[in-house]
Amino acid sequence: MSEIVNFVNHGASAITPAVAEKVLRMVPQWKLEFTQITAPKFPHLVDQLEFLADAVEDVLEGAYKELPYFAVAQAVFALAYAHKKIGIIPDYVPNLGRADDSSVVRAVLIQNEKPFAVYAACRSLDWSHITSQP
Repeated sequence: MSEIVNFVNHGASAITPAVAEKVLRMVPQWKLEFTQITAPKFPHLVDQLEFLADAVEDVLEGAYKELPYFAVAQAVFALAYAHKKIGIIPDYVPNLGRADDSSVVRAVLIQNEKPFAVYAACRSLDWSHITSQP
């Protein structure tokens, strides 16, 4: 997974506060879009995307101030990546189209497990349901 981690970290390094603000305006629309994802091989993907979208909204709107900015930047990158229809694997490829999206999201969650677990607890969310752990 180290290649995906490097990909996520590189992508997140380009997320400036201005880019994050632009993405914030798109998050409500993207959340609706994400609910339409049908990816039985990646059953946690929709919940994980919703979690990251909520975290981005809460941090950028000032409702939660404890998440490190790099975690926010990675979450923004993951949301933007999942929104794109053409990634490493195009979304329309049967059975595999969301594998890259899932890998990017999991890399973000794994790298920021502790701060995201704290955020989940503050929101009364079950971290074990969100995390990539079985």
